[in-house]
Amino acid sequence: MKSGAVWLASATQEEIDGFLGSLSENALLALPWVFEFWALAHQLPPEGAWKTWVIMGGRGAGKTRAGAEWVRAQVEGARPDDPGRAARVALVAETLDQAREVMVLGESGIIACSPPDRRPKWISSRNLLQWPNGAVAQVVSAHDPESLRGPQFDAAWVDELAKWPKAQATWDQLQFALRLGQNPQQVVTTTPRNVEVLKAILKNPTTVITHAPTEANRAYLAESFLAEVEARFGGSLLGRQELLGELVEDVPDALWTQQMIATAQAIEALRPSRVVVAVDPPVTATKVSDECGIVVVGADTRGEPKDWRAVVLADRSVRGATPDGWARAALAAMEEFGAERLVAEVNQGGDLVRGVIQQVDPLVPFREVRATRSKMLRAEPVAALYEQGRVAHVRGLGDLESQLMKMARTGWQGQGSPDRLDALVWALTDLMVDPAGKLGRPGLRTL
Repeated sequence: MKSGAVWLASATQEEIDGFLGSLSENALLALPWVFEFWALAHQLPPEGAWKTWVIMGGRGAGKTRAGAEWVRAQVEGARPDDPGRAARVALVAETLDQAREVMVLGESGIIACSPPDRRPKWISSRNLLQWPNGAVAQVVSAHDPESLRGPQFDAAWVDELAKWPKAQATWDQLQFALRLGQNPQQVVTTTPRNVEVLKAILKNPTTVITHAPTEANRAYLAESFLAEVEARFGGSLLGRQELLGELVEDVPDALWTQQMIATAQAIEALRPSRVVVAVDPPVTATKVSDECGIVVVGADTRGEPKDWRAVVLADRSVRGATPDGWARAALAAMEEFGAERLVAEVNQGGDLVRGVIQQVDPLVPFREVRATRSKMLRAEPVAALYEQGRVAHVRGLGDLESQLMKMARTGWQGQGSPDRLDALVWALTDLMVDPAGKLGRPGLRTL
């Protein structure tokens, strides 16, 4: 069913007036409670046979409202006293207080979403919701998985599973309890985190998923909130999780983990004494490229080498650029950040790479580097700098950070080529790992 909210967003005032004028008085009074009309696409249940529906989204994306309305759809019948598809529902949150204040009594909770003639009563002494048709919903805390032994349900709403301390045990017990009716189903509303129980649920063939960033629910959120969180967290690992609603996973045996990236983001940026721009040119230097990695890194290299610190200042990588285009982008980054040198890998046509750059600026300070070892071996000493807490990240490096977390000790685990990662490795190698060029003759470094 197409969301009425989508139609309203594009309809003319004349079309809206005509639609409202065509409704009977009863239909007009009921319209505010017809969620299928007002819902956003990610808030509507997918079609088909499924056991679990995961609504995965950013903060404020409308997950709670979707969960509350799904429960309504399960328990309500055609008339207030008629039975619905479900009669016994589990409402599971991290704590009883959170279940009560968010799922039951919250502004987007079940009671607020229910029309007056179908509104359930909250029985606080029993942690229970009871509808006029006799259906009930039991509140359960994820801190007490054993409380799910004994009760049985035909539907369940699970909220913020990814942050439960006993997530696996609680989820397992809920599956045993969800055994009534012809097709017991459950909805999970959560901001994603890299936890095994959520990843296993998402991989289950009986799971369906809808997804939305915070921005999708913009009409119902304060503009000041959106501006503030985007300014503070946009482009960061936390922003990808909390605003975009993305599940950011660590690959097995990763050189860079989520924790390492988060630590780099938290380190206070330093004032570098040296800045370089590193370029990982595309496979061919003569055609339009898929992507050219261009990364700007600074370092404070005063004092002993063990005291040196670096900061990744920018990712200026470009897609679909001609050789002249990516060369100009790299040189523009040098000018923007006052870089002392351009470092470029020359495995793919060294003379061509040098020529492309020098056609734009014949006098640019330029160092060629040549890869003789695998990407993983080149990346290891750079990843070690992160483990030591010696590299900081500015905000806005999400694409680069995503590539870093896909590099494992067994090799690159992502798709395509990690051009941004390669450029970062060359920059940090030039500044921190091998600043004297001992691994190759001056001007042509091998690694």
